[in-house]
Amino acid sequence: MPVTTPYRVIICDLRSDQLLDVLPVTGLTFDDYIGKTGTCSGTIEITDPRVAERMRLNFIPARTAVYIQRKSDIWWGGILWTRTPSIDSRGYVQLQFQAATFDSYFDRRKIYDTQTFTGEDQLAIVRGLLDYAQSQNGGDIGITYDQTVSGIGRDRVYSSYDLLGVREQIDLLSNVDQGFEWRIRAYSDETGNRVRHLQLGYPKIITSRTDIMLSAPGQVLSYSLPEDGTTVANYWQSRGASENQDASEDSVPLMSTRYFWAQDLDAGWPRLDGSSDYNTVTELDTLNAHAVADIKRYRRPIVIPDVEVLMDGKTITPALLGTTTRIRIKDIWYYEGVTLRFRIIGFKVTPPDRGKPETASLYLEPL
Repeated sequence: MPVTTPYRVIICDLRSDQLLDVLPVTGLTFDDYIGKTGTCSGTIEITDPRVAERMRLNFIPARTAVYIQRKSDIWWGGILWTRTPSIDSRGYVQLQFQAATFDSYFDRRKIYDTQTFTGEDQLAIVRGLLDYAQSQNGGDIGITYDQTVSGIGRDRVYSSYDLLGVREQIDLLSNVDQGFEWRIRAYSDETGNRVRHLQLGYPKIITSRTDIMLSAPGQVLSYSLPEDGTTVANYWQSRGASENQDASEDSVPLMSTRYFWAQDLDAGWPRLDGSSDYNTVTELDTLNAHAVADIKRYRRPIVIPDVEVLMDGKTITPALLGTTTRIRIKDIWYYEGVTLRFRIIGFKVTPPDRGKPETASLYLEPL
């Protein structure tokens, strides 16, 4: 008996967003995050030559947009990057595919012309880099944005001689003291149109001031609270670009100021050293801003909890990314009962399957 699923996969032309097909997909999974690229994968059963022809003509890596629609709403959107047709000994054909969120497009775009920004708001620099990429012939994939500002001005020069990647430079710009967060979100607007929107947040993406309440046991089926002390550092120095570009001579890289948390040592922590490399950074102020952001990030064990929850299609949706949640737990580990507060930074959906309910894994940032 077939499993009823509220999901369907829609494919469109990447540049024009023209609808090409609606696909029957098995084994569908998809995720989205703040701070890294989301993914989608699944398998299409090729039942006859007509379906095969449609897939060959319309489902083309690097030029096809993929949307996941739940009932009438777009829950995920991105770009098809790989497809793998296979046939078994009985002649059955399957087409496995993988896609990634729209920000992955800017991993494939380079800065070929020098771009200079002086005292520009850092969020305006992001928009400037995307405008540069989308203004090139064939480069517009319909990313929209608003005029959010951070109030933090930056000086940046992206030289044509360095052939820098657009996505990499946006990530580097965000990864400094008083930086920001960004993602490209796909959703349905009030009229049902598909939207690809640049979401910016300073210092973080916050989508709601009202906490979502979850309970374990209850809607929370399971949880994991890992702590990784191997990443901790309270003494830090970062390394930048080489001051000497002549390969025939010895070169010395630009080094940041050394930063440390003396109060940690006073509180009984051992000294733990850390470092990072920013090979394209040539300005000391910029390198120091990276070093400060890094030591703040790694001062304490990195904890990325995740909880598996039952889906209801209303409270738990991808729109929760950036929302805060309170999770009430009372079990053997927290036998006295505890309420923990987090920000939701990742979302992975597992559609219903034979004997299995529809669930989502929420990836969390402690507050």
